[in-house]
Amino acid sequence: MKPILIHTHFHKRKTGVTRSIENVLPFFDDEFETYVYGSNIDGKHITTSKLKSFLFSDAKIVVHCHRNNEILKMLWYRILGAKFTLIATRHAETKPSSLTKFLLKKADKVVTLIKTMSANLGIPNTIVGHGIKVDEFIPNPKAKLKNVAQKNIILNAGRVRKAKGQIILLEAAKVLQDHKDWALVIVGKSDKPNFLEELKAIAKKHGFENQVHFIDETRDIIKYYQASKIVVAPSFSEGFSLVTAEAMACECSVIATKNVGVHSELITHNKNGYLFEAGNSEELQTLLKKSITAKIPHLGKQARQEILQNWSAKKEAEKLMKIYKN
Repeated sequence: MKPILIHTHFHKRKTGVTRSIENVLPFFDDEFETYVYGSNIDGKHITTSKLKSFLFSDAKIVVHCHRNNEILKMLWYRILGAKFTLIATRHAETKPSSLTKFLLKKADKVVTLIKTMSANLGIPNTIVGHGIKVDEFIPNPKAKLKNVAQKNIILNAGRVRKAKGQIILLEAAKVLQDHKDWALVIVGKSDKPNFLEELKAIAKKHGFENQVHFIDETRDIIKYYQASKIVVAPSFSEGFSLVTAEAMACECSVIATKNVGVHSELITHNKNGYLFEAGNSEELQTLLKKSITAKIPHLGKQARQEILQNWSAKKEAEKLMKIYKN
């Protein structure tokens, strides 16, 4: 009988964490009976009763948790006598709370995603960066967005909140005034309606509100990457920044904040993308203007090559497999 691998997902929404789990699950099937426990995630689901039957059996079991509430649940089963290996991934770059640190110390192995996250954690951990489904996130030069009239698209995807830098992006995007065939498309869920109105007001102030399109959060994100020439990730903080890697896989020319999340590990400035200082709208504006006018090259092909070589879901799964087996 194969050992059993269970990924937990206790969250009301599908997020980047969800996608990162779904990306690697298929690669474990040869070595493990692989399941997901929770909701809002694709995979082979198990019920609570089935979970208990596994945990309190003699089977070899690995449970991989991604949030505090998931770790707490599994630790409760341990108190009741369940025996399994507990892996926990820390998805945030910030210094952990005392509760988070306490819970992570109870895991048999802790995984982090990037170097800064690893350093900030303060407990032993193994770095395993997220991987991309490179056979799904592929370029498609013929892709178009039905509700966007402009021919050329600059995309920003992810949560719409101040920490993600959309204010900086809107200030820099005033260069679109002189390029009417370009649009800025912002795809993501807004935490606060007032913030969305603030972004719209910036576009109106600079006179390019008809070139800015706000799209609600969607699982059908690939077509947006494929239809975009440039993707901007202006975040002040990130856990990993799956969006950046996905955009690179789709041959977008990516402009991202340096030393934020995995940006500076994914991108070598001027070689496979462009980096700028977080919060520097003038620097971003210059990069956008040069990109739009082709004064700097489109680096999409180089970007995809980086993902193929170093950031595929298969490579991530291979690294996780070593942890599970050990």
